[in-house]
Amino acid sequence: MTRYGLIGASLSHSFSPRYFEQKFKGMRSSDYSYKAFELDSINKVAQLIDKESLKGFNITIPFKESIIPFLDEMTPEAEAIGAVNCVQVKEGKMVGFNTDVDGFKGALEEFTEGNRIERAIVLGNGGAAKAVLYVLNGLGILYEIVSRKGDKNYENLAASEVRRADLIINTTPLGMHPDELSFPDIPYEALTSRHFVMDLVYNPAQTLFLKKASILGASTMNGERMLALQAEKSWDIWQG
Repeated sequence: MTRYGLIGASLSHSFSPRYFEQKFKGMRSSDYSYKAFELDSINKVAQLIDKESLKGFNITIPFKESIIPFLDEMTPEAEAIGAVNCVQVKEGKMVGFNTDVDGFKGALEEFTEGNRIERAIVLGNGGAAKAVLYVLNGLGILYEIVSRKGDKNYENLAASEVRRADLIINTTPLGMHPDELSFPDIPYEALTSRHFVMDLVYNPAQTLFLKKASILGASTMNGERMLALQAEKSWDIWQG
């Protein structure tokens, strides 16, 4: 059996194990397995790979950046982003990829199909934001980063700036289960039916952030489609 997995710190509600379980059922194949492996330290990753004979794995919070020193190679894209969420184990070497780029770009293009997106506001500047910013740069979309402690933060983000944006993206964990009552503190009153609002959070399916945007007529999308697309890209890499 060929073994794959997900490595992170807290994985009880993770998307990937359920996704791949359903994928393998659909393939009617017992040749593959995919499991979640919680680690308290990334220093244990090599020992885990050896013990479980993993041929590839996804990696999530908080290890997308700290995995890098353990890799033998990285794709130019992953190196430019500075974060890895997919690793191929081949001939004893670990090669790092960033399939969040594929997932976010695909989801964004589906979500905004036929609409011109010129300006975006990105909420958060952590590891999850890196792939988002890489995609926005590649698409030529101007963006402003809003974070708690940055020059542009939740206290000085003006309603006029939100009004001018076409796209608002939450890359923070605010609103994620079990902290479902939290949300980014932005001037929601500036949102209209012409805005596209994305949340990388997928559990719950509709965060307070998305609910508030939807009430004001904005089009909304959660993070599930992005995750499905990045999972499929990971599978292509492992099978390649």
